[in-house]
Amino acid sequence: MILPGSTIGVLGSGQLGRMFAIAARRMGYRVHTFSPDQDTPTGQIADEEIIASYDDLDAVRNFARNVSVVTFEFENVSSAAVEAASEFAPVRPGGHVLHTAQHRLREKTFLANHGFPVAPFKRVASLDDLLAALNEIGCPAVLKTAGFGYDGKGQSKITSPDQAQEALNALGNQEAILEAFINFEREVSVVAARSIDGAFVHYGAVANEHRNHILDITVAPAPIPSRINQEAIEITRGVLETLDVVGVMCVEFFLTPQGKLLINETAPRPHNSGHFSFDACVTSQFEQQLRAVCGLPLGSTELLRPAAMANLLGDLWQDGEPNWAAACAFPNVKVHLYGKLAPRKGRKMGHLTALATTAEDAEQYVREARAALIKHF
Repeated sequence: MILPGSTIGVLGSGQLGRMFAIAARRMGYRVHTFSPDQDTPTGQIADEEIIASYDDLDAVRNFARNVSVVTFEFENVSSAAVEAASEFAPVRPGGHVLHTAQHRLREKTFLANHGFPVAPFKRVASLDDLLAALNEIGCPAVLKTAGFGYDGKGQSKITSPDQAQEALNALGNQEAILEAFINFEREVSVVAARSIDGAFVHYGAVANEHRNHILDITVAPAPIPSRINQEAIEITRGVLETLDVVGVMCVEFFLTPQGKLLINETAPRPHNSGHFSFDACVTSQFEQQLRAVCGLPLGSTELLRPAAMANLLGDLWQDGEPNWAAACAFPNVKVHLYGKLAPRKGRKMGHLTALATTAEDAEQYVREARAALIKHF
């Protein structure tokens, strides 16, 4: 057991690390963060901000020497860096989890081989591969880079085989995966945690709405039948157990009009769709990650009140500083800003969380509060 007063190492320095560091500092832990950037969202909260490339394995080793455990706030860290860190401190979740989840083809192959529900997919390494895959899977389909993609980056929808070459070119002719396009009814996700001794807790299924491939709104709990909610939880449990995850993981699903769940992707860390838990649950996903990687008992995931979360992207700053007072005028809305130095279009700068007696009311409040941020609205 790694007890309060110990030092936790975080690979990555974005907003997920920031909220993790807040949870850790509150419980009396020290936090060191490692990334190539300075004055970062995590670094502003951490006790120490180590600035170095993930490819600088000696720097990674020195970082790991000074902490009791290493965890992640994003998964695009090389396996070599994970191995270097693990020479001096336990890494949780383990490198094998990161290796699978950070690469779409490895992820989908793992899931399919273990009987988890996924859309039809094929590996693509050439134009001939792509044409053959389109012939088998059909159109429309989605071509995605095999590795290192998020928020819709590195993917292209194909509606006709004559778009194949253009789609490959757009991805830089790198290794890819073709997936059948799913005409889903809604997107849902389950954030869950698993401890060293195999204990499992979850936050239930939440409903997600995306805009331009970036999460826009999350509503908890999801307005879905209890049977589907339970099925999503059990699939998530199976994924965490099969991967032997120690920590927090999110499993994202498509829900088809026929009521079938298909796994879209996984993330072996706290997730944007679990941000509501920071305000609305007994134990947030970030404290849960801390408890899991430190070998502490997992906390209650009880939802205190229905909640909704709205992302705040850099687009909100296009006409100047948002009207924060207007959002704060909603007494049941919480404002979270990540301390990022410059707003950019599509960049996640913060989020709002609304609590209410019903999920529908929470969603309405959070949408109204975000709209109030725009001065001319």
